[in-house]
Amino acid sequence: MFVFVWVYLTVMGINLGDTFPNFEAETTVGKIKFHDWLGDSWGILFSHPADYTPVCTTELGRAAKMAPEFQKRKVKMIALSIDSVQDHHGWSQDINAYIGEPLVQMLPFPIIADEKRELAVQLGMLDPAERNKEGLPLTARAVFVIGPDKTLKLSILYPATTGRNFDEILRVIDSLQLTAYKKVATPVDWKVGAECMVLPNIPEEEANKLFPNGIRTEKLPSSKNYLRYTPQP
Repeated sequence: MFVFVWVYLTVMGINLGDTFPNFEAETTVGKIKFHDWLGDSWGILFSHPADYTPVCTTELGRAAKMAPEFQKRKVKMIALSIDSVQDHHGWSQDINAYIGEPLVQMLPFPIIADEKRELAVQLGMLDPAERNKEGLPLTARAVFVIGPDKTLKLSILYPATTGRNFDEILRVIDSLQLTAYKKVATPVDWKVGAECMVLPNIPEEEANKLFPNGIRTEKLPSSKNYLRYTPQP
């Protein structure tokens, strides 16, 4: 069993720009086909090692609290854990209790049941360093952001022992959505409203037309004018 899982872990996975698998899965809102469920929205899939685990409970609680922020960005949220839909419903009550919400069996996003770890293997998100009581690798804390064109725009893979920063995930989505439609990049620690960077492959004359609010160029010892900033378009 261990050899089987390890071989598939090393050969499966998905790269940036790949079409995200159009998988079918049972979830807390019924059976879905991923591309149909996503529609023309952005999407984020985040995975969890198991139900009724402490770090995962804090993460899904945070995700539930931040659901309005994702909705404002037209991003559909969906979670994954290796337990059953029935377990997900019971766990959802604990999560709602943790965040001070009514004890209902639903969160503001579906949770995928991946009991056979088939989707975890397909997406390359097993953590061989952390294992359950049966000795099987836990599902890592993956974050996948998928665009309306159904391609993978971002992936972050945390080990099972480290919780995610959802503020950073929102910041990254803001950058992805901005740079998908505007010819800019976002520098280190960028936040909405801050200066952006002019792409290095845009000639100066074209850049001046694209960015009428002005361009600021950092002077560098190399005399190469590649650090060009402009107000967020």
